[in-house]
Amino acid sequence: MILKVINFTLVQDYKIQITFNNGEIKIVDLKDELKGEVFEPLKDITFFKKVYLTDWKVLQWPNGADFAPEFLYLIGQKIAA
Repeated sequence: MILKVINFTLVQDYKIQITFNNGEIKIVDLKDELKGEVFEPLKDITFFKKVYLTDWKVLQWPNGADFAPEFLYLIGQKIAA
């Protein structure tokens, strides 16, 4: 199964609650993942909160930064099934 983000909610700081197409819900903390030129602007929490879900079911920011759903799934902490 190809993982996709179905829905998300900003929780606190750099934490996002994500619902995946396999039915799992995870909390993902991206604070320590904002490394490199494209992710640097996301360290500004106001900019970080501009995240949106693309038509391809990927979380993305206005500068084009995104994280693969598989990566988000891998680092997320499961909270529900």
